[in-house]
Amino acid sequence: MAIRTAMSSRILKNSPIAAFGARSMSSSLWRTVEPAPKDPILGVTEAFLADPSPSKVNVGVGAYRDDNGKPVVLECVREAEGRIAGNLNMEYLPMGGSMKMVDETLKLAYGEDSDLIKDKRIAAVQALSGTGACRLFADFQKRFSPDSQIYIPVPTWSNHHNIWRDAHVPQRTFHYYHPESRGLDFAAMMDDIKNAPNGSFFLLHACAHNPTGVDPSEEQWREISYQMKVKGHFAFFDMAYQGFASGDPERDAKSIRIFLEDGHLIGCAQSYAKNMGLYGQRVGCLSVVCEDEKQAVAVKSQLQQLARPMYSNPPVHGALIVSTILGDPDLKKLWLKEVKGMADRIIGMRKALQENL
Repeated sequence: MAIRTAMSSRILKNSPIAAFGARSMSSSLWRTVEPAPKDPILGVTEAFLADPSPSKVNVGVGAYRDDNGKPVVLECVREAEGRIAGNLNMEYLPMGGSMKMVDETLKLAYGEDSDLIKDKRIAAVQALSGTGACRLFADFQKRFSPDSQIYIPVPTWSNHHNIWRDAHVPQRTFHYYHPESRGLDFAAMMDDIKNAPNGSFFLLHACAHNPTGVDPSEEQWREISYQMKVKGHFAFFDMAYQGFASGDPERDAKSIRIFLEDGHLIGCAQSYAKNMGLYGQRVGCLSVVCEDEKQAVAVKSQLQQLARPMYSNPPVHGALIVSTILGDPDLKKLWLKEVKGMADRIIGMRKALQENL
């Protein structure tokens, strides 16, 4: 009887009915999943691609195009690719990425002769463009300052909210844009900085504020830095447009330099999507200024630890393009010329559009 029961059990397990039950159970797992809402930015691109009109123009995506609406590949990028072609192996980069690319990137943000770089006080890792850098920092904030919240400007790049939300960091907002004057709501912004709890985290756009294009003046940046220093706030800069905003990378990094002069320990997300046209390569950097070299070593190790379960290692090709351009004086000079040309063209086109409207 026991033998017959065991045999019946095995037969039942292997029967079509049992298999159907397993499939039915697995197929029901995702019945409650609803379609995600369209991304407010990328959704425009999807609609653009689906539109059959031959005269369509996409004014929603933040990517540089030529007069024919085609993507532009910079001469310096083509030259760099030519130099590295055939010389690139497919080995993993370290978790922290290309140190040569990171070193050159820090010089752009903090200055060629920065004492912070010389004293090794900056913890920095290659990231998956600016988005990845922001997400790494958001997770770092959650892990090592779990009770803190992030103050985000109104408005901001919509993905900022997604990034800190998915890192489970509580969000607050602060005044930034004044619709009536189409300028900075400086008084309200300063009130929010003063009224925020001491030691709060603030997300700041280093230049070319997205989506308004409105930036504080140098004097206003100095007042912002002073008040944030008084309150002990931490400034995290998202710098997605260095060089692309004004045509001068040094000018576009002025806000960061002001905070450093005032002794802030800041964080910074950098990206080469716009200023080198490397949109699809996802080349970026996250850096955190520390009190000393020992602290920088510890912070970098934790950033790498966070990156490990996310993506383990960043991609090599784009990082090699960036380090080749910035590490060669002639290629860097060519890049500075090209990025200024792009910035000047954008500024000119905006002025012409405004005048014609």
